[in-house]
Amino acid sequence: MGAAAEPSGHVFRVDRARGPVWYAKYRLPDGRQVQKKIGPAWSERGRPPAGYFTKRTAEAWLREVLDQARRGSLPGMRSNHATFADAAEEWLRFIAQDRERKPSTIRDYRSALNAHLIPAFGQRPLEEITVEEIEAWRRTLDGLSNRTKNKLLIQLHGIFRRAQRLYGLDANPLARIEKHPQLSSGDIVVLAPEEVWALVRSAASEQDAAIYLTAAFTGLRMGELLALRWRDVDFAGSVIRVRSSWAGGQLTTPKSGKVRSVPLAPDVASALARLAQRPNWTGDDDLVFASDTGDHLSDSALRLRYKSALRRVTAAM
Repeated sequence: MGAAAEPSGHVFRVDRARGPVWYAKYRLPDGRQVQKKIGPAWSERGRPPAGYFTKRTAEAWLREVLDQARRGSLPGMRSNHATFADAAEEWLRFIAQDRERKPSTIRDYRSALNAHLIPAFGQRPLEEITVEEIEAWRRTLDGLSNRTKNKLLIQLHGIFRRAQRLYGLDANPLARIEKHPQLSSGDIVVLAPEEVWALVRSAASEQDAAIYLTAAFTGLRMGELLALRWRDVDFAGSVIRVRSSWAGGQLTTPKSGKVRSVPLAPDVASALARLAQRPNWTGDDDLVFASDTGDHLSDSALRLRYKSALRRVTAAM
């Protein structure tokens, strides 16, 4: 069997009674020819309305289709030759572009792929990867927490599910894989009230103590705490407005994707009011939990300090 042909095509305009329309005609790697309507043509001045295409944007549409055809990820194509690495790359593109996940999330997925999944399955044809092989692979992950193992299994499941849709894969082997037992937890471990106060007393600084207290009594996640500004703290209304999150060196939306308000407990209000007496970084636009230079705190360094404080509390109890 010869090598697959390079996909190619062109766009052309058809004048119709209701107005001109752009079409594309292209050839797929398996030799099939396709003619498809792109959308109504725009030939006026200025930016085209949504759904209309100039020649340039019609050609861009075709380039994207041909790129997908080269990757084997064009909807409707079937391939028995896609490797796990091909499927993983297409799934990552889908998550980033179609699902519009946060850059920090994409970086985490990419890191997990490179560290654990590509080395294990990278060049294997998708249809050859079995349930037994996946079970054997996960037994090699003894150094990881059950939470991390489950995240890898969820990622694998998404890759194979996407492959079912695009490559015609008959079955998803992850459908028969059970997850590891796991306690539900967020960024901060849920503690009893007396443990929270012990953690606050064990904090390395007044600011860290305020962070632990705020996390425990409001449920804010690590990134949301690091993005909190004084304008978000409504002492009079006794609420905190969660507008953004800080992760991977970038400001993004909160975990829920929208602004929310949480009650400002009296003990948290007192701790934040004391923090607001510091000499610097107390303006409306300043960060509540700030570095010495007024910048965002390092989440990794804060997490290490938190774990150290938690160990001290646990050892004393």
